[in-house]
Amino acid sequence: MNSERLKDFRQEAYELLVRGKDATRELMDAVMTTRNSSCLAEFSLNPLFNRQWSSVYEALQDCRPDRKKLMLLYLQQLEQQVPVAEHLLVAIDHTAWGRPDAKTLKDRTHEYQGGVIIGQGYSTIAWIAEAQGSWALPLLHERISSEFSPILQAASQLKLVCEQSVNPVLAVLDREYGNANWVLAQADIQADCLMRVRKNA
Repeated sequence: MNSERLKDFRQEAYELLVRGKDATRELMDAVMTTRNSSCLAEFSLNPLFNRQWSSVYEALQDCRPDRKKLMLLYLQQLEQQVPVAEHLLVAIDHTAWGRPDAKTLKDRTHEYQGGVIIGQGYSTIAWIAEAQGSWALPLLHERISSEFSPILQAASQLKLVCEQSVNPVLAVLDREYGNANWVLAQADIQADCLMRVRKNA
């Protein structure tokens, strides 16, 4: 990506941050260029963050980006990287965040992470850019509410990506999705899926 294109991309992303745009952009730059951090306030020490430490928390509290429009912006960039006939390779994963002591946290759910825990679950769909390596671009990262299951949330995300992508989509998923529930949930979605299956299935 040349510098002009990167500048245009950053400006378009900035406009979609809605509130607290300046502090949020500085925080994003600080996160991407800080090698190690043990707490959020340490990002305020980064030279790219030109505000007081409390602005780190205010940026996270105030910013309400339009996630779907950001995803469309990412897909527009991908169209310039991936030939139209080539599959867009995405990975979908469900991550549990244990919050057993946060009794006032809204909408906690039972999650599985080496056993049942109380907390919140998140579903991420990310573009896998490299055949080798670990670099990935999250297209959507969303909390799974108690009204949804990880499978329904993942199917919703995959459908949205497929509807907006000019490329055919290949989704890879772990064994949580290697079952009939997932096959039924994505039956009407125009995507190819490669799932791991539990060895006892």
